[in-house]
Amino acid sequence: MLFGLKINQIKNLLFIAIIVAFVSSCKDDKPGTYRSFLSPMIGLNVPVGNEFEVKVQFGKDKRVDSVVYLIDTAKVIARTDTSVIKLKTAGLKLGSHILTAKIYEGTEAEELTTNINVLAAQAPVEYSYKVIKTLPHDTASYVEGLEYHDGFFYESAGDYGHSSLRKVEPSTGKIVQSTPVDKQYFAEGITVIGDKIIQLTYREKVGFVYDKATMKKLSEFSYTTGREGWGLAFDGEKVLNTDGSNTIFFLDKDKYNRIGSIDVYDNKGPIQNLNELEVIDGKIYANVYTTNDILIINPNNGAVEARINLAGIFSADNFKTEDEKANNVLNGIAYDKATKSLFVTGKKWPHIYQIQLIKK
Repeated sequence: MLFGLKINQIKNLLFIAIIVAFVSSCKDDKPGTYRSFLSPMIGLNVPVGNEFEVKVQFGKDKRVDSVVYLIDTAKVIARTDTSVIKLKTAGLKLGSHILTAKIYEGTEAEELTTNINVLAAQAPVEYSYKVIKTLPHDTASYVEGLEYHDGFFYESAGDYGHSSLRKVEPSTGKIVQSTPVDKQYFAEGITVIGDKIIQLTYREKVGFVYDKATMKKLSEFSYTTGREGWGLAFDGEKVLNTDGSNTIFFLDKDKYNRIGSIDVYDNKGPIQNLNELEVIDGKIYANVYTTNDILIINPNNGAVEARINLAGIFSADNFKTEDEKANNVLNGIAYDKATKSLFVTGKKWPHIYQIQLIKK
């Protein structure tokens, strides 16, 4: 009986009754009627080559005739039961992959999705270095690209109003040939392809093609692959390109359009700020911008196989202002295939260093 209760008390009792009724109705609803992934949890990290468990809560209110599992858009397995399964990561590129379960009742399908991150299977091998030779370098060059061909360094110097393409004599640092880049452009990475040199620009969405012998600009092309133009290299078949992310893009060697990519991961996660590139003995070498690190990357799946720590090779204390110290960083990798010589430098550094790698 509610005689004697005040209006507010009645309202409170009614509110409580509604809540109790709602909870009771939820309890009365069949437990586990909804469907979801129990594993893998969203964003699970899995070393490449390892298996991972897939477990789905299928619910009790619908019949399950079959289940089809997909990684990204590729079907990997189909089952006619609801048992736990294990899927392999072998052959997957590193990075995020969408896992989909298509649950069929007759011809009708309900889709569930989650994702995993495939990481490198092992920690990178660590290398230090030994300086073999110190060569002169123009301190006016804000290095964005460096290559070695036919006894010369080919260099792209960046910055608005100071950009150029250069051919440099290694022993003296003398600029043998130079082609200025219009001041509206900030020159970025370069690479040599046969008798041509291609050069990117930073944010201008355009690239240049030069004759290697004369360094005369032959043509321009539209660059829309990355968010910005950063590094370039050529592996003999395709052009490799960075944009400051953890992605290395593959470009057609004639048309310079995107034809593929890999995402770069070590055993802990993605490596951002990939910059200047070189291909050495089938591996990709990449500067990590603003760090002392050069990564050695598997070109097939993006795994970081080794890390070269160049700390101390040239101290930032050699620059006067904080802005100079922050910006004049390691950036530049070149390789002489004939002598197997590895060269590194940085933005406005006074030296190019020939180094030997030392495994820690």
